Amino acid sequence: MKRFHVHLHVNDLAANIAFYSRLFNAAPTRVEADYAKWMLEDPRVNFAISTRGAQAGLDHLGFQVDDAAELAALKERAMAADMALLDEGATTCCYARSEKHWITDPQGVAWEHFHTLENIPVFNEAAAVPQGACCTPKATASPQATTQAACCGPSKSSSSQCC
Repeated sequence: MKRFHVHLHVNDLAANIAFYSRLFNAAPTRVEADYAKWMLEDPRVNFAISTRGAQAGLDHLGFQVDDAAELAALKERAMAADMALLDEGATTCCYARSEKHWITDPQGVAWEHFHTLENIPVFNEAAAVPQGACCTPKATASPQATTQAACCGPSKSSSSQCC
């Protein structure tokens, strides 16, 4: 079963935790110094906020799946539709170890497809992670599969940054 995923960058984590906790009538399931996440059942959504983005607003959308077969089906569908695909494979990001890939819509909105394997105590296990880095891939001109290691995808700028 899929779970819709939304990740926003915010300027004031505490104020946004208070706002979204009231909106969802639920406390976050995970809170860190720079991150909070709600795993809601109604609606079934993984809603995350963080202070790691260059500017406040929508970072990316996505689908979190329950198993590797669902992830493979999403990947196959994207490749069959000739969508540009960034395949990260096994990676760490957002306090979790996951298998994931990314596609980008025609407007440049990044979509993450991922299967979470386990929670981890750090945002990313990469050796050096810039504080302002984001988790989203930039739009690519050609619809071909690419691979990027140990990162949440290339940044929206021209240089690659990990989350």
